[in-house]
Amino acid sequence: MTPTIAPRVRTLVLLLLAAACALLAGAGPASAHAAVTGSDPGQGAVVDKAPARISLTFSEQVAMSDDSLRVLDPEGKRVDTGKPSNVSGTTYAVPLHSGLPDGTYTVAYQVVSADSHPVAGAYTFSIGAPSKTSVSVSGESADDGVVGWLYGFGRYVSYAGFIVMAGGAAFVLACWQRGSGVRPVQRFVVSGWVALTASTLALLLLRGSFTGSGKVSDIFDLSLLGQVLQTKSGAALVSRLLLLAAAALFIAVLFGAYDKREDAQEKRDLTFGLSVGGVVVAAGLAASWAMSEHASVGLQAGIAMPVDVIHLLAVAAWLGGLGALLVALYRAPADTPVDRPAVRRFSHIAFGSVLTLIATGTYQSWRQLGSWSAFTDTRYGQLLLAKIGLVVVMVGVAWISRRWTGRLAEAAPVEAAAVREKERVGAGAEPAGDVAPTDAGDKDSPAAGESDLDTDSDSDSAEHPGAERAAQLARQQAARDAARQKRMRDADPNRFGLRRSVLAEAGIAVVLLAVTTVLTQTEPGRTEQEAKAASSASSSASSDTGASGALTLNMPFDTGGEDGKGIVTIDIDPARVGDNEMHVFVERPNGRAFDIPEVKVEFTLKAKDIGPLPVVPDHIATGHWSANGVQIPMAGDWQVDVTVRTSDIDEVTVSKNAQIG
Repeated sequence: MTPTIAPRVRTLVLLLLAAACALLAGAGPASAHAAVTGSDPGQGAVVDKAPARISLTFSEQVAMSDDSLRVLDPEGKRVDTGKPSNVSGTTYAVPLHSGLPDGTYTVAYQVVSADSHPVAGAYTFSIGAPSKTSVSVSGESADDGVVGWLYGFGRYVSYAGFIVMAGGAAFVLACWQRGSGVRPVQRFVVSGWVALTASTLALLLLRGSFTGSGKVSDIFDLSLLGQVLQTKSGAALVSRLLLLAAAALFIAVLFGAYDKREDAQEKRDLTFGLSVGGVVVAAGLAASWAMSEHASVGLQAGIAMPVDVIHLLAVAAWLGGLGALLVALYRAPADTPVDRPAVRRFSHIAFGSVLTLIATGTYQSWRQLGSWSAFTDTRYGQLLLAKIGLVVVMVGVAWISRRWTGRLAEAAPVEAAAVREKERVGAGAEPAGDVAPTDAGDKDSPAAGESDLDTDSDSDSAEHPGAERAAQLARQQAARDAARQKRMRDADPNRFGLRRSVLAEAGIAVVLLAVTTVLTQTEPGRTEQEAKAASSASSSASSDTGASGALTLNMPFDTGGEDGKGIVTIDIDPARVGDNEMHVFVERPNGRAFDIPEVKVEFTLKAKDIGPLPVVPDHIATGHWSANGVQIPMAGDWQVDVTVRTSDIDEVTVSKNAQIG
């Protein structure tokens, strides 16, 4: 429920949109959700000789288990030996049996990226010539199966539980303190705590199977649970459970001692204490997501994590407060209706939350997309467009809700009539149209809307007819008063309109939360585009020789220092025995050429025990080195080692095999 946007606010929104344009236009490299950017042998490659190992290069560091890299022969039998190892930077390899026969081999991988999401896939290469294979790779997906569905549902429930709990409590403290004694509002907030606690426990149990085998039988495997507790995601889930214990104490005080405080000063002091404590606990819970997911890796992680916390808190204040308001409008007792000042206070909080979401959402979009084309070319971008559309529609409905809020001020005649009605009841007069009170001597006529008296009270009635009759009349009168107040409340067209518009907002919020949950499990657009570009480059380089006979090798590197990531490309022409011309290109991950202090190349033919033959190319231009007269003494499967130094102490050697001659 956003108030009318003043000129200053319009200016602020325009500035934010301009900032978004500038950020997206000048985006730099980042990563989240690991993606394969290279492999040796490459996808679909046909090599003459069986390789001693296979290696995969990812866009970021990944966590591996003993079965993370598997190589299967055409019959589906494993031919890899030993455990996967990190050979350099973000490149991981597994050794193979020697003397593998010709045919098509399948490489299957399942790893966990630095942002806690499992990444799985497969590709094939051939030795000698392609052949038929019995291995199917089409079903490789980390999100398939019952465990994947349960894990995704658990994430949705955890987000929903946090929003309901944190936003509902904030609505009571900041907007409607009388709501601390309203039973439906209490149940609403407590249900959020229960949902978040249950889903966190479920995610902790599901995590091991979700990132591993995907089998339902592994959910209660204590050894897997022990491994999960040692990971970043496991630590985040355990921290969330500990914070939920503090949240339980907060809720107990809010709906217990706080509601019973009658002294104004004591209530103000307790309000301040609960506000500070609630913000600390809510921020800690939000940080349990930020520290283990997209925000924790990639570009500007130190800024992205607090921004993510603020974003989630703003979502909770808006959507959770909206849910609490909906419960108050529909379920609050007739003698404790949510009043107009409370709705207006929430309107201001919601407006501030929307502005916060615009600012933090713009930053997150730039960080995860990096370009305008990613909005339409990637699944992450398409989901983000859907989310933005839902937010716009929701803000439009909120504006309608605010109009109904303003009209509540005009409901004074109805409220005055209610006061007069209560005065008439107190004076003993009965309004026209209502059921007349039962005659004092008639014991068999219950009040309208009331159940018959319990037969167990017959003996008491006989002993104390006066007291029992008075109690019966009091209950009847209370029931009539409550029914009358409810009719007057529901007959107010302004309150009815507000209830309808808030219900529409809540419906959109449910869909919005579902889209957001899917978004957090989707590979960011920036990473997807980088992976596509790297795959395209790898495919073009996998055919070692073209019509001209030239050889091109692309090798990602990471020296581990500042600005130490990039791709080194080796061009050898004509890639045959005798003199060759060699060009070396060094580029950043985004494709821009850049200079480094030193680059060296060595050629080794291990089969003939020749080499290493060193070559030191001359610097020609930015990111470009060249050497003429490079001698290749004989044909064979040569190992090309490239040493890259990006500072005085940071260097790395990357290798690739190629058939020359």
